[in-house]
Amino acid sequence: MSYAVDFANVSTEGLESSPVAAALAGVRANEARYFKDKYDHLFTVEPADKAKEAIDWVHRIPEEERDIVIASPPLEATSFQVDHIRWTYVFYESGLSINVLYPLDEPKKRAVGFKLSEGMDVPAELGAFKFARQKSKLAGTIRGSYFVIKGDY
Repeated sequence: MSYAVDFANVSTEGLESSPVAAALAGVRANEARYFKDKYDHLFTVEPADKAKEAIDWVHRIPEEERDIVIASPPLEATSFQVDHIRWTYVFYESGLSINVLYPLDEPKKRAVGFKLSEGMDVPAELGAFKFARQKSKLAGTIRGSYFVIKGDY
């Protein structure tokens, strides 16, 4: 069952199996607040077993572009479109969040973003990336990185 992420009252619902569930919930809430503020979009997620198509699409891009296979199991995902941009997010048990920014009319701005929840180590498969730090009232310190998508998906 899908549900809207509440960024006023951060909940670990759906993320309880993560060793950094509270921090991951903060990352998820941070994204929900961003989309509400910027696009007036209600950020909803659904369990991984109901979001297979979105998760498969997100996994395909890093694997084909960079030979990156995410080891952690996905817990939740969402996919939606606002302002001619397809956004897809996957939240993982390890505390990792991957998002794909896929503008439908601007191929050069397509990217895959990685966010690491506070308290998690950098996954081995992402060891080649440098991560910038971002402070968040909802998530503490978020470390993030990205790469530009070259192909069409």
